Formats: sequence, structure tokens, C-alpha cells
Amino acid sequence: MMMSPASTHTDIKRRSPLSEFRVALKMPVLCSSCAEKRAVLKRPKTAHSLCKECFFWAFEEEVHQTIVSAQLFKHGETVGIGASGGKDSTVLAHVMKVLNERYNYGLKLLLLSVDEGITGYRDDSLETVKRNQQQYELPLKIVSYEELYGWTMDAIVKQVGLKNNCTFCGVFRRQALDRGAMMLKVDKICTGHNADDVAETVLMNVLRGDIARLRRCTAISTASEGEGVVPRCKPLKYAYEKEIVLYAYFKKLDYFSTECIYSPNAYRGHARTFLKDLEAVRPSAIMDVIHSGENLSVREGVKMPVQGTCGRCGYISSQALCKSCVLLEGLNRGLPRLGIGKHHRLHEKILLQQPLTQEEERKLKAVDF
Repeated sequence: MMMSPASTHTDIKRRSPLSEFRVALKMPVLCSSCAEKRAVLKRPKTAHSLCKECFFWAFEEEVHQTIVSAQLFKHGETVGIGASGGKDSTVLAHVMKVLNERYNYGLKLLLLSVDEGITGYRDDSLETVKRNQQQYELPLKIVSYEELYGWTMDAIVKQVGLKNNCTFCGVFRRQALDRGAMMLKVDKICTGHNADDVAETVLMNVLRGDIARLRRCTAISTASEGEGVVPRCKPLKYAYEKEIVLYAYFKKLDYFSTECIYSPNAYRGHARTFLKDLEAVRPSAIMDVIHSGENLSVREGVKMPVQGTCGRCGYISSQALCKSCVLLEGLNRGLPRLGIGKHHRLHEKILLQQPLTQEEERKLKAVDF
């Protein structure tokens, strides 16, 4: 049966708001920046609908503004890019190369990787880094835990178990990056820490009551803290993880996406889950947490650790021995708990190579990981 124009008009008027919304969804949305090309994504950070080209430009320009406003680099510096083969470091290497050429930063860029010795994970991701080296035509240096410490993470996990292995890995990796940077004689190291990472770290330090780390975890760069420590910076500090994934996806970058096989029990995972729940309710939660961390102040009179140097290796430390040396001593003595928790009173004994009492050894051998 044919419908009259009047009845058709009435049906259109009677469409529900939901019907209108469904129709609108099927209609192509133009890029809110150039208003010419079709939008292919909605930015999680700003909610703007953008085409690929405008998204690439916006993402790169925001990183450029971060670099310029924080004065992260000086013309002529040699900069080591911490490269793991993951999305963050791959995007960082790509964007740094693009911006270095676009704005004539005058930087000499190098890739620096750490091989923790995790079979089935790091060996595969390092293959990605080697491909990145070819793709970006940047020199690559790989340092390994086995070469530096005489241990691989596989061997460490066999001794300490899966509960606290991330403590060992994080401490060793930080020092390994510094040692690799010194081998390359770089002026600075830049890492792929993104906004989500920084916000997670703020939450972790709040939950642990770690005031010393809370004060410095939001810093976009760290000055040289002594011999053997290379200044670090985070050009992606204000970049959302979701946008880094989108950038890597639409740019078709070559990156390794598998999670570390030893990380499921990591404390950071709980902070990440909590942050994602917050973000679902309030999309600005990530930046809110970062800005809160940046604006926190510690009242006068609060005792803070004093930075010194390790009595054994010379690395920065607020104790007689740095965390790396204590962890290594525990592994070598078969006392895995030596570096877990507060055992500062034993540092002097270790430094003087004095034997521990049977009771001290018993407590440190008790692995309830």
C-alpha cells in the first residue's frame, strides 16, 4: 500500500530520539580539525573526531610542545632512547626521529635496550628492536643482566619465586640503562613512560606512603644525580596509552605486544586496574591524578632520605649500599629476602664482608613468596 506524503511526514516526526541517534551513527563524521576528510577515530584525550593525518599531526605536536616547554634537550646532545620493542618505546623512537628532523633539534639519536634474560619474551621483543634499528636507521646497543650481574631473570625467578621478582627486575633495569648509557657516552636517556604510567606510579606511591618517591615520580626530567647516573626524561609524559596504541596502529609501526610472562602478580597491575576503573567513570582521571601529584607539597620538618653513593659500586643510594648491590648480594648468598623489605642494619655487615648470624640467615632464607 502506498503511503501518502502526509503520513510519511508524520512517521518521521514520530521517530524516537534513539532512532535519530542510530541514523546519525551511520552518517560519516567529518574531521573536526580539517573539516574535509572523514574522521576515523575519536581521541580519548580530547574527544575530538579526527582523520588519520590530523591525529598524527596533533599527537606529534603535543609531544613537541612537551619537549619545548620543558626544555628537555639541547642542540647537539646525544640522546639514548630506551627501546624495549613495545608500543611506547617504538612510538617514542618514531616520533623522536620525526620531530628531530622536522624541527631541527640537532640531536644524535641512539637506541638502548636491556636484555633481562626472559626466555620467550625478551628474546622475541629484542628481534623487534633490531627491526626498528633497520627501519629508523639508528645505532643500537644491547646490555644484558647476565653480562652486568651474572644473573638472568629466569634464574632469579627460580630462586625468589613470582611474588617479588618485579622488584629485582626494576632495580636492575634502571642501573643497566645507566650503565649502557655510559658505554654509549650519551647526554640523556629518554624513556617511553606515558601518562597512564605516571598516574599509576602516583597511585602506587600514595598507597605505599612513599613520600620521597611521590615527590619526584611526576618529574618530566631528572637532573644528573651523581657519578654513573645519566639524566632522564619522558617526552610522552602527557600522552594517553590509548592514543599511543592508536598512533602505532594507524602508522602501522612494528612493535611487540606480548606482556611479560613474570608480571601478572606485579603490584602495578592493581594500580592500573584501579586507574582504568576511574577513567571509565571520569575520562580526565589520568591527567587529574598526574596534576595532583605535581602539585603535592611536603610540609616542612618531614625527614627525607639524603642521596649519597653506594659504598660498593658508587651508584646513587640513600643507604650504605644501593638496592642493586643488596639484591645481588642476597642472590649470590642464597638469601633472596635480603633486598626485600627493610634490612638496612645489615648493610654495614655486608659492606665489611662480615658473616651473618644463623638467625639472620634463617629469616632471609625463609621464602614465603
